[in-house]
Amino acid sequence: MTATTHRKDHPLSMRLPDTDIALIDRAAGLRGRSRTDFVRDAAVRAAEEVLMESGLVRMSEEGFAAFMAVLSAPATPVAPMVDILRRPAPWEQGNGQG
Repeated sequence: MTATTHRKDHPLSMRLPDTDIALIDRAAGLRGRSRTDFVRDAAVRAAEEVLMESGLVRMSEEGFAAFMAVLSAPATPVAPMVDILRRPAPWEQGNGQG
C-alpha cells in the first residue's frame, strides 16, 4: 500500500458461540453468500432499520394538517386488492380446485 492509498475497510471482530456460527453459515450458504457478506448485510440492514425508526420527521403546520387530512379521509378501495381478498385461500374448502 502506498502512502497515498488509504484503505477504506475497517476490521470488525466478534466472538460467537459455535451454534451461532453454524446458524449464520447455514443461512449464508442458502443465500450463496460468504459469512462475512451475510453478516455485514444483516448488520447494515439492522442499523438502517434502527435509524429509520428513530428518525425525526419535521413539517410545517400546513403540511401536518394536509397529512392528517389524508389519514382521516375514508379509504378508497383498490379493486384488484378487493378481488384478491374475496378469493378463498388455497387451503379453504370450495376454492374451485381439485
